[in-house]
Amino acid sequence: MRFCIAPLDVIKIRLQLQIHSLTDPLSHQGVTGPIYKGTLGTFRSIVRSEGITGLWKGNIPAEALYITYGAVQFSAYRFVSSYLHTLPHIPDTVESFISGAAAGTVATTVTYPLDLLRTRFAAQGTEKIYASLLASVRDITGHEGPLGFFQGLGAGVGQIVPYMGLFFTGYETLKIPLAGLDLPFGSGNATAGVLASVMAKTTVFPLDTIRKRLQVQGPMRGRYVHRNIPLYKGIAGTFRAILQREGVRGLYRGLPVSLLKAAPASAVTMWTYERAMAAMQTVAENLDG
Repeated sequence: MRFCIAPLDVIKIRLQLQIHSLTDPLSHQGVTGPIYKGTLGTFRSIVRSEGITGLWKGNIPAEALYITYGAVQFSAYRFVSSYLHTLPHIPDTVESFISGAAAGTVATTVTYPLDLLRTRFAAQGTEKIYASLLASVRDITGHEGPLGFFQGLGAGVGQIVPYMGLFFTGYETLKIPLAGLDLPFGSGNATAGVLASVMAKTTVFPLDTIRKRLQVQGPMRGRYVHRNIPLYKGIAGTFRAILQREGVRGLYRGLPVSLLKAAPASAVTMWTYERAMAAMQTVAENLDG
């Protein structure tokens, strides 16, 4: 599943890092890198200039991120949710929001170095900045120190806390009425996952763009596929800089492909999660019996 949607991830990152406007030809002056136009245009441009394998750049850290993040996220969610369930007078929606936000914070922080490596590899064009995954770890450690692996973490946590809170709240709210519908293969959970993902992702997407811009800061900033990435400092500074130069649209570059990537993944994840939880509960009941 993750391998199949990896090209969408690369396309999204390339679009998010592009600072020149498609409607203002003057902003293209002096641009030495590619000028991407939409999802399909970006797809064709990458394949033409970098080959089909260019669509899978950064897939190794992305696969590790996907597996690790999911395990940490759901473990933390179940732990926090179980604890909150023991406390009196906590509404279900509040419990879901707190559990989702806490799980997202823990999972994002633990896996953030993998996320940063994924972004930097995906941002590489025809010039190879990092020869291998191990070389990238050595290079970042040597030039930026251990904190270099956490550039943009504030935006990551600032994004994931409301995202996970909104996602799980939306999911828990929607799955009850959808469960009453006669949908094939118990797909009410999957449908709830899609709708919750679209709502939450759209709300927090500007922070995702800020995170990506901050992740490619450092000594290699001028060598990525977009060689005109500005120097950004902090979440607020990056937000103001994007608004001033690119307008509100600059904060939402790559949103359509992000939704195309995230919605099916959320559907599969929540469908699998519910069935795994049901199976574990059945096993536990049989053991107790």
